[in-house]
Amino acid sequence: MSAKSVLRQSIRDQVRGLSPQERLSSSERLCERLRDITAWKQASVVLLFAPLADEPDITPVFHEALSTGRKVALPRFNSDAEVYEAACVANRSELQPGRFGALEPSTGCPSIYLKQLDFILVPGIAFDLVGRRLGRGKGFYDRLLAEVPGHKCGVAFDVQIVADLPEEPHDVRVDSILTPTRWHACQRSV
Repeated sequence: MSAKSVLRQSIRDQVRGLSPQERLSSSERLCERLRDITAWKQASVVLLFAPLADEPDITPVFHEALSTGRKVALPRFNSDAEVYEAACVANRSELQPGRFGALEPSTGCPSIYLKQLDFILVPGIAFDLVGRRLGRGKGFYDRLLAEVPGHKCGVAFDVQIVADLPEEPHDVRVDSILTPTRWHACQRSV
């Protein structure tokens, strides 16, 4: 088993160890903290994600972003090209189960150029404080992030922050990390 696989399993076990109440209260605190970030407040075109069971629940932020008139996109897997693209949504009813189990915009939702995104909430298994991210192991999110010039903000529970992560040439770092207890600028200040 590779070092990344061992780390993925260890972090997943720690996240599973959080009680449902801990996950809920941590997710609420994370969303509150996001609302105070200047880069988030100023963003007009955002890429969010529909959280899986082991990810912080950012659903309240999704609804708020829609209600404030922002252009909101979520990743959608393009099976023909084997890549994630961004597609705009107007409400939650436009989401459907995607190839990897997460909700994604339906095929009727319009695609948006990745270069238009000015703020991206990025899920991950683990992050370190210099912005390295450990994903699920297929590299799809790294390929998407490589095309996005906007601010990339990793989203995690506190147990998902580690001292150091291995890095490969194709890995894309995030600019900041948001947890229930802090927001940390990694590569540049915003």
